[in-house]
Amino acid sequence: MKPKGPLAAAALAVLVPLTLLAGPVSPAVAAPEDDPLVRADLLTAYGTTLKYHRLEKALEDGYVPFRDCVALAGEGAMGYHYVNPAYNNLTDPTKPAALMYEKGADGSMTLVGVEWFVEDADQDLATDDDRPSMFGQPFIGPSPGVVEGMKVHYDLHVWLHKPNPKGLFHEWNPDVTCPSQS
Repeated sequence: MKPKGPLAAAALAVLVPLTLLAGPVSPAVAAPEDDPLVRADLLTAYGTTLKYHRLEKALEDGYVPFRDCVALAGEGAMGYHYVNPAYNNLTDPTKPAALMYEKGADGSMTLVGVEWFVEDADQDLATDDDRPSMFGQPFIGPSPGVVEGMKVHYDLHVWLHKPNPKGLFHEWNPDVTCPSQS
């Protein structure tokens, strides 16, 4: 799927500087802007998720609050996750399993990133032969569930809506904060 029209042009105008500002990418992994197919998929994901800057639209489309704001001392935060369980186990740029939001001083929620979530086939933390990848990036994991009932899984965070100085695909964003960090 190749993006076309004014939305694609606007997304490209925003996404290219975003990827350049996002920080260094591991030398073992090519930078996203180096691969036209990866760039096209990132533009697709960006364009698809623009509507979720309105939290009401995310709720209408089946995303529900998952847990409180997620932060790790010394690393930064991921923000508040809104998940759509129907999109778990998909590696489709148009269907992120989670949307990540940051709460503003006025209580408003701002979309900062997206996440894909894929359950580990054998549920064994010691094996990773089913590790998925998207955008030329391997998912992180396998990781244990973070809440009761959550399965062993892989995930991939993409900071499409707020630059991350640690990189577009880094798990934590030091420029995102949770209210308790402020």
